Amino acid sequence: MTSGTEGRLAGKVAIITGAARGQGAREARLFVEHGARVVITDVLEDQLRALADELGDAARAERQDVVDEAGWQAVVAAATEAFGRLDVLVNNAAIYHFASMVDESVKDFEQTLAVNLVGPFLGMKHAAPAIAASGGGSIVNISSQAGMAGTYGLSAYGAAKWGVRGLTKIAAIELGPLGVRVNSIHPGPIDTDMLPPARAGDADRFGGLPLARVGSVDEVAALVLYLASDDASFITGAEISIDGGMSAGLVPRHARNR
Repeated sequence: MTSGTEGRLAGKVAIITGAARGQGAREARLFVEHGARVVITDVLEDQLRALADELGDAARAERQDVVDEAGWQAVVAAATEAFGRLDVLVNNAAIYHFASMVDESVKDFEQTLAVNLVGPFLGMKHAAPAIAASGGGSIVNISSQAGMAGTYGLSAYGAAKWGVRGLTKIAAIELGPLGVRVNSIHPGPIDTDMLPPARAGDADRFGGLPLARVGSVDEVAALVLYLASDDASFITGAEISIDGGMSAGLVPRHARNR
């Protein structure tokens, strides 16, 4: 573990949404390991509080519905009041379900767009001024491989994640002069609650990836850490796939050797 005084995020303050479990929780742990103080948010209060207790004085838990604009204002205020500044926002919160387009309900479609697209928009809208006031920093939007290519059965999720990809580029242009970098990352199959273990180990589904496996939350968190840190100081408006090569193409069955 890297000590807080030597870490890549030493002295920085971050908000991480959807942090109660999975990718968000691992990002929060890694950020604290690297010297950051974090405000972690989610609607899963029990798991969120447990993580905050684990992280100690470096963390503050805030229940948050990312669709609620007043809630975003409260979370940004909580970060600046508790820790004196804001340097990083990670828009990680998302929901996910399968439905063919003809079977998709308008209600579910709109809810998915609200959480997965309107949520990041509100986060950037309200966090960017505070980040700029701290001298600049980084916003990392978690999109998806489904925001890089069409995916059967994911009309709502895919539409939202394509939206996050485009919104990231607009935000990078608008916020760059304020010293705020904005990038999107695009995970493929990652072993979280969104991808149950039985499916994560399904060779028929994932053996065609160039790396022939699913990814881990550790691998995603390491990329988020990099983009949040000053090591990525000249990177903005980028879209970075972390998908085992899925977006490059699949290995034909006859060519798989492992």
